[in-house]
Amino acid sequence: MASSPSYVTQEGLQNVKEELDELRNVRRKEIAERIERAKEMGDLSENAEYSSARDEQAFLEGRILELEDLLRNAVVINHTKGSDFVEVGSVVTVQSEDALTREYTIVGSNEAAPLKGKISHQSPLGEAFLGKRVNDVVEVHAPKGVIRYTILGIE
Repeated sequence: MASSPSYVTQEGLQNVKEELDELRNVRRKEIAERIERAKEMGDLSENAEYSSARDEQAFLEGRILELEDLLRNAVVINHTKGSDFVEVGSVVTVQSEDALTREYTIVGSNEAAPLKGKISHQSPLGEAFLGKRVNDVVEVHAPKGVIRYTILGIE
């Protein structure tokens, strides 16, 4: 089964590579040492440290596989500033109906950090902004009803 593209910024790609390197070359060794120390304690069936270390090892290996998959399917966002429409990589300035102005960066789902203004292109808000232009009014369906945003700027 082929995975879908994982859109990342150049910075995000570098962060993934660094995390993967840390997990492979540092964390794996640390966990292997924990497992060895726990084995030396004797009866593994009642050894909480051994069980904990094995659980951590399983989580680590899963994360490594996830990062490797992300790198295999990474598509670096090459956003051109000055674009007339919102695309992945755009920084969008919007004004909501309540006159609040916000700035959002449209990123791939792996880099989304809504509290920092980084929203996924697959989120309801991100999807609504994609392809829109300055002065377009965008409607987003939220649990509390429809929210309208006016696009003020695109970088």
